[in-house]
Amino acid sequence: MSDFLAAYPDYAATARLDELRASEYSYLDAGGHVYLDYTGAGLASDAQLRAHVQRVRGGCFGNPHSESPASTASTRLIEQARRAVLRYFNAAEQDYAVIFTQNATGACRLVGEAYPFGPRSRLVLTADNHNAMNGIREFAHAEDAAVRYVSVSAADLRVAEAEVAAALGHAEPAGRSGREGLFGYPAQSNFSGVQHPLAWVDLAQAAGYDVLLDAAAFVPTNRLDLAVVKPEFVAVSWYKMFGYPTGIGCLLARRDALARLRRPWFSGGTVWGASVLGGWHRLADDETAFEDGTVNFLGIPDVTAGLAWIGDIGIDLIHRRVGYLTSWLLGCLAGLKHGDGAPMVRLYGPPGGKARGGTVAFNFLDARGAVVDERTVVRDASAAGISLRAGCFCNPGAGEQAFGLTRRVVREGWREFGRRDLRTIDDLLELTGLPSGGAVRVSLGLVSNVGDVERFLDFAERTYRDREPGRDGLAPRLRC
Repeated sequence: MSDFLAAYPDYAATARLDELRASEYSYLDAGGHVYLDYTGAGLASDAQLRAHVQRVRGGCFGNPHSESPASTASTRLIEQARRAVLRYFNAAEQDYAVIFTQNATGACRLVGEAYPFGPRSRLVLTADNHNAMNGIREFAHAEDAAVRYVSVSAADLRVAEAEVAAALGHAEPAGRSGREGLFGYPAQSNFSGVQHPLAWVDLAQAAGYDVLLDAAAFVPTNRLDLAVVKPEFVAVSWYKMFGYPTGIGCLLARRDALARLRRPWFSGGTVWGASVLGGWHRLADDETAFEDGTVNFLGIPDVTAGLAWIGDIGIDLIHRRVGYLTSWLLGCLAGLKHGDGAPMVRLYGPPGGKARGGTVAFNFLDARGAVVDERTVVRDASAAGISLRAGCFCNPGAGEQAFGLTRRVVREGWREFGRRDLRTIDDLLELTGLPSGGAVRVSLGLVSNVGDVERFLDFAERTYRDREPGRDGLAPRLRC
């Protein structure tokens, strides 16, 4: 602790988060739990849960698609939540609409299925992207739009701005929407923690593209000001930001861009009216045209409470705390050695804290330098009361680059996999020559502290220092 404070003396100024951990997140220390999976999900405070119980016990709330008192009560709180989202991101109501979805994945799907792709437009994606974004290429392919990926550097898993500009600069003449196409990228990688420049929004827009910004991993510990950077679409999952409610995300959409989308279907709640006999339908005139069926009317008001909670704490305070801890963790992991001085850890992504978030991906190495199966690490960590994550984190592009795969190896391995009618991921790993199916991911957040990092490092040294190679007795992987 003394070494840490000597390296980061300003850490003491974040002590309010320690107080909140003791008073509002006491279940962590009471259970002896080390939570290191904030990129997977944030944690809920007792205050948020109390606010939910007080609200639902104190009123009568019904399906908002009506004019009854119970429906009106729900509608009022949903509209309050929309305004709270706009305030938090400093977005003007005349510029942005808030569409509640199940999660950030649902927000990306809404854009992908309704975007006016065509043979003369294109979809440009960074190779570092969550599968929620990668999946949009299927909508683009279905409309004969070109799809291009911008590669990731193997050295630090960053994307070169020159390559982004080159990918955007070779578009065909404008497509059906009068735009060149859609550019999608994450503000922060959910694999490596790399923060890609928000300035790329302006870069893409200047080239004639609409921008879909995946902010799910970014906003839990960073400020996003939509009065400064103005992407056409922003995808967010609220449970990643403050833990509760789950199953609710949102798409923030610029109203001018939203008007260009064309939904391929309609449902209850999305229409002004529809007819079976007449065969016609007319979508609602506002953002509800994109909210399928009945929204989570008992959960959406908790978004208002969660944003107020984060706003009271201060996102900049959270950002500073996580930055200090991440830099310390990176340095300590790089310094872990076996008895003969060989490294215990292979880090993926930037080795320092500049332009990166609190997500750290790596693999442990045994005494002979071989990768320790990431499933073994999850099993060992779980036994020690530590929650972390392992795999490719639904981000195959960053993982493939981190593990040194080439296009030829991946394609030939996949063809051979199908030719032999194989079934497990372990079979595919053998074909591609990979020693493991993914990385270990430790991610820090709102109430992480030095004790969490130290307990994890102590676990790592006790468990993997001078570890001899051996079979782990793990069941085959059936899916990614």
